[in-house]
Amino acid sequence: METSLVGSYPQPEWLVDREKLRTRLPPRVRASDLWKIDPEQLRDAQDAATLAAIRDQELAGLDIITDGEIRRESYSNYFVLALDGIDVDNPGEALDRNGNPMPVPRVAGPISRRESILRADAEFLRGASDRKIKVTVPGPFTMAQQAQNDHYGSEEEVAFAFADVVREEVTELFAAGVDIVQLDEPWMESRSEQARAYGIETLRRALDGVDGTTVLHICFGYPLFVPGHKRTYRFLPELAEAPVDQISIETAQAELDLEVLEQLGDKTIVLGVIALDSNEVESAETVAKRIERALPYTKNLVAAPDCGMKYLTREAALGKLQSLVAGARQVAA
Repeated sequence: METSLVGSYPQPEWLVDREKLRTRLPPRVRASDLWKIDPEQLRDAQDAATLAAIRDQELAGLDIITDGEIRRESYSNYFVLALDGIDVDNPGEALDRNGNPMPVPRVAGPISRRESILRADAEFLRGASDRKIKVTVPGPFTMAQQAQNDHYGSEEEVAFAFADVVREEVTELFAAGVDIVQLDEPWMESRSEQARAYGIETLRRALDGVDGTTVLHICFGYPLFVPGHKRTYRFLPELAEAPVDQISIETAQAELDLEVLEQLGDKTIVLGVIALDSNEVESAETVAKRIERALPYTKNLVAAPDCGMKYLTREAALGKLQSLVAGARQVAA
C-alpha cells in the first residue's frame, strides 16, 4: 500500500505570515501580503522551503512526494490568476461554502493559458526526489464555481473553458516527468447539484486524450474554516463515471459509510486516514484501524491525510506522516 500527501504541507513561519493565513479563507484573488520575503528573493526562499517539505516527506517514508504547494497562497489562486481572460485587478464576488460573499477572480474575456504555469515547479520537484511525484492542479469545475462570470453565456461554458486550459497543463506535466496529477475539486461536494448537471462532463473534457495516472480529490474544505460542516458526501457514487484512475476522499473525520466505496468500481481510493482538525498526532494503531475499515469494500488503496496539511504546525504534520506510514505498514504486514 502506497502513502502520499493529498497536496499541501505547512509553509514555514519565516516564509509566510501564518497568523494571517489562519485568520482568512484561502484566497481566491491575490494575497501577496502573506509573504514575509522581499519579492526579489521570494523564488529562492520558496525553493528552500520546498526542499524542506520534500525532505520531510522522504524522512517520514512517503512513497509519493509532492512539493507541498509551498509556492501557493492557496490551492487555486496560483493557477487561475496566471490565466488570460481573468481580471486580477478588479475582482468579482461569489458566495463561499458557508454562503458568505468573498472576492473571487472575474472572468472578463476568453480563458486561455499564455504559458505553462506549473511545469517549472514540477521539474524542480522531479530533480529533488527519485520517488514517485505528484502535482496538484485546481479542477475546472471548482475554478468556475469560484469565479464571477462576465464573459461566457453559461456557467457550463466557464467550466469547459477552464477544462481546456487544465488539459493543456496536465499534458505538459506528464511530459515533464510527473507520475501522478491530482485535480482538486472540493466544490463538487459543496455544489453537488451543479456537479451532477455537468461535473463529470467537465472532467472528461479536462482529461480527454491525457495519458498518465490521474486523481480526483473531493473534500469538505479545511476544518479550520468549515468546522460545523456535516461531513457526509452528497456527490460520491457518481464519481464511478469520472475519467480518473484514483479518487481521494476523507474518512478520518467524515461520517461516511465506507460501503459506498463498492460503488466506485475499480478506482483506486486515496483514503484519508489522518485528521486535520487539530495538531494531535494519531498513533500508528489508530491509522491502521482507519485503513482496515475500508478493506471489506476495496483493496486498491493509497493511504493519505484527509486533505491538505498547510494549517498544521510542521512538527505535527511530520509526526502525522510518520504515523501514516507506520499504520500503512502495519496493515500490509
